[in-house]
Amino acid sequence: MGYEKAWWIFALLSAFFAALTTIFAKVGVENVDSTLATAIRTVVILAIAWGIVWVNGHVQDVFSISHKTLLFLVLSGVATGLSWLCYFRALQIGNASLVAPVDKSGLVLVLLLSVLFLGEPLTLKVVLGTGLVLIGTFVLIL
Repeated sequence: MGYEKAWWIFALLSAFFAALTTIFAKVGVENVDSTLATAIRTVVILAIAWGIVWVNGHVQDVFSISHKTLLFLVLSGVATGLSWLCYFRALQIGNASLVAPVDKSGLVLVLLLSVLFLGEPLTLKVVLGTGLVLIGTFVLIL
């Protein structure tokens, strides 16, 4: 498989680890405040991410990031943090088998926003696939 197809491997790994995240988090938030659980998780992620940056020798690259890029990375971090806080709270009070599909229904928003703001193509295949995900989400939660 060529480098241009490597995204597929990482996307599958992301899905796998996201599934583990849901299962581990559901057990982890049973007897602790969901915000505290998110804070602990964030420290772990912070240590792993900066460890990889350090091992790969990219620490100095932080000073060459443009203001625009930094702004959008910060905004992404804010969105991620808010998403995690809401996700952990939802897991704490709801069933993982229902919380996860609703969370993943954000795919519909990604589709719309990527077309509007990133200029990505809106193909019939993308619309149908996203529609099926949305229908599947409704089937699971109703």
